[in-house]
Amino acid sequence: MAFEIERKFLIEYPDMKILEKYPKSEIAQTYLKTDDGFTSRVRARTSDGVTKYIFTEKKRVTDLKCIENEREISADEYKELLKLADHERMTVHKTRYCVPHNGRVVEVDVYPFLSDRAIAEVEMQDESEKVELPDFINIIRDVTAEKAYKNASIAKKIPSDC
Repeated sequence: MAFEIERKFLIEYPDMKILEKYPKSEIAQTYLKTDDGFTSRVRARTSDGVTKYIFTEKKRVTDLKCIENEREISADEYKELLKLADHERMTVHKTRYCVPHNGRVVEVDVYPFLSDRAIAEVEMQDESEKVELPDFINIIRDVTAEKAYKNASIAKKIPSDC
């Protein structure tokens, strides 16, 4: 069992000329039906023409912290798990850019349904750590505690202020 601690920010749509300089992945994230208090998903993540498949289970502990179990899976296992998809949720498609900054990686997610905003996430070691984003990223607000901005919620309904 591992913990994930992260902050999430709603940001203005970033300058793509700057963002395109950083490594990117195309992600398709599908949520699975669960009954155990965990949120389960499968993800196909393609970078430089190579696709990796990942199974993840998360259980929220606090607004910033969750229990996370994650493992790489085969393409065949991915296809089998897709049969367990939660049909009340759409597959979330996004482009993720990984921006190194101050010893961390800022993950900027650009969604096809947002034309003027994006999401930035930063993983931390401790909930009390201060987070700084690169100067070219303009924060609208911290949405870490807003359930509407969790990808599992976005899969059900795009937040209305987007």
